Amino acid sequence: MAGHNKWSQIKRKKAANDKQRGKIISKHIRAIQSAVRDGGDDTTTNLALKNALSAAKSDNVPSDNIDRAIERGLGASEGNAFEAAMYEGYGPEGVAVMVEALTDNRNRTASEVRHVFSKHGGNMSGSTAWQFDAKGIIVLNQTDERAQELAIELGADDLELDEDALTIYTDPTELYTVLEALEAEGFESEMSQLTKVPQTETPLSASDAEKVTRFIDSLEELDDVQNVYSTANLENLDLVT
Repeated sequence: MAGHNKWSQIKRKKAANDKQRGKIISKHIRAIQSAVRDGGDDTTTNLALKNALSAAKSDNVPSDNIDRAIERGLGASEGNAFEAAMYEGYGPEGVAVMVEALTDNRNRTASEVRHVFSKHGGNMSGSTAWQFDAKGIIVLNQTDERAQELAIELGADDLELDEDALTIYTDPTELYTVLEALEAEGFESEMSQLTKVPQTETPLSASDAEKVTRFIDSLEELDDVQNVYSTANLENLDLVT
């Protein structure tokens, strides 16, 4: 049982996202459109689309928006073509960071991401991808022991138990097999998607956690940025007054 308390961080992020609803929906639409253009609209063969749809569902993106994004991806209407880009570097306090983006202008996006790193005392020199593992993540808004037992039976890699949620980590290829089995047993997921989990976290004081959070927030505010992964342990952020 890991002790990273990821769900408390996810809840904090979801609360912040509610204040930027339009931008969050736009990011999901871009991800869906790009996934359809790259692999079609069949979720049984297009894992990227399945993941994009699951992430959009977690953030309550309206179905009409999703349908239009799929249509644009299939070429039913005009829209910009986006390509995936990954940026790596180190933020404040030496925190390793990976930034996933979807962009129609690599030079612009790289410049914007580099500016945020520089502004917050970080840098984009050196590889950080080796410090992360690809995982599937499922969050249930309940801590039922049966859900824990079932997740273990299904081959979950790890579990985290919070006061009001159960976070389940899986092999990326097993994410939706585990999710569908849990849902078949009546367990409802709060969120489910592919993610990257740090092999080792960087401990931070309350003030440093606040500094790193501002840095990550600035990256996530960029229109082209889809996801930001870091080695930061932000548990002490709650101690900031």
